[in-house]
Amino acid sequence: MKVLVTGTEGYLGCLLAPLLLQKGYEVVGVDTGFYKAGWLYNGIDTSAKTLNKDIRHIDAADLEGVEAIVHMAELSNDPLGKLAPNITYDINHKGSVRLAQLAKEAGVRRFVYMSSCSVYGVAEGNDYVTEESEVNPQTAYAKCKTLVEQDLRPMADDNFSPTYMRNATAYGASPRMRFDIVLNNLSGLAWTTKEIRMTSDGTPWRPLVHALDIAKSIICALEAPRDIVHNQVFNVGDTNHNYQVREIATIVADTFPDCQLSFGKPDTDNRSYRVSFEKINSVLPGFKCDWDAKRGAEQLLKVFQQIDMTEEMFTSRGFTRLKQLEYLIRTQQIDKDFFWS
Repeated sequence: MKVLVTGTEGYLGCLLAPLLLQKGYEVVGVDTGFYKAGWLYNGIDTSAKTLNKDIRHIDAADLEGVEAIVHMAELSNDPLGKLAPNITYDINHKGSVRLAQLAKEAGVRRFVYMSSCSVYGVAEGNDYVTEESEVNPQTAYAKCKTLVEQDLRPMADDNFSPTYMRNATAYGASPRMRFDIVLNNLSGLAWTTKEIRMTSDGTPWRPLVHALDIAKSIICALEAPRDIVHNQVFNVGDTNHNYQVREIATIVADTFPDCQLSFGKPDTDNRSYRVSFEKINSVLPGFKCDWDAKRGAEQLLKVFQQIDMTEEMFTSRGFTRLKQLEYLIRTQQIDKDFFWS
């Protein structure tokens, strides 16, 4: 199968592409190259052909012979959504829907869309949200995920099968590392400063999933019988891996030697939700998470030891999406529409 993967130079994409190649897929990557500066360590197969192209510029010729698309190349978190909400909608919503329309016209049969559990926003009560729960997105990033899902559903037919993967919050080591996601950030602090000083009380709930388990879920979706994944939503994770933020901090502090942990007052950020992942674990053939937060923290500790990571590396712009985009804007390397100047 020839698969086009958008975002192959990103945190998740650089892990997925080598796994697809190992399984015998023909992989074509697409990436605009915003995060080339963020390279933490070597040791992966980077032989996937990658087009240095904005998803808004993909055309029919790029999709020739492609049987499936895995689409994850979007502005990738809430702070970026606040930085430029109009561009977030232009890329994450309009750009993603346009890509799906091109794919359908080109005869691409499967379209695996990387959505997010952030679409649930603030969950009322103590119930676990499921794929059938009402969404309640709180940010431009989450709202765009919701809009893409809504716009792709009517496109599904006998020849075009979209699948929506609502990932829990990712964590874990990646050559294209991100330190602006919770477990990775806390691990970096624990290693470089030996202190985790929480500014909140850490009571909100967050579901976590390792980056390699996300990659595993994508491969399972590509290989599943069509009727299982056709126009289906899957929360990606494990129900046992819903953590309060204070639990995540405690796990990290206990994993990293001599790390001190303290907590602050309740936060004004009201996003809190627990997610049920029973559907993906019971319906999608071959899927089960291999990682939990403890093992993920241990993995990061080992990586930091091996590369002798410094505080300068941890805080550098290449590993934080907002810092890197602000740098590209400030130096006028990208224009007001986030195209390369």
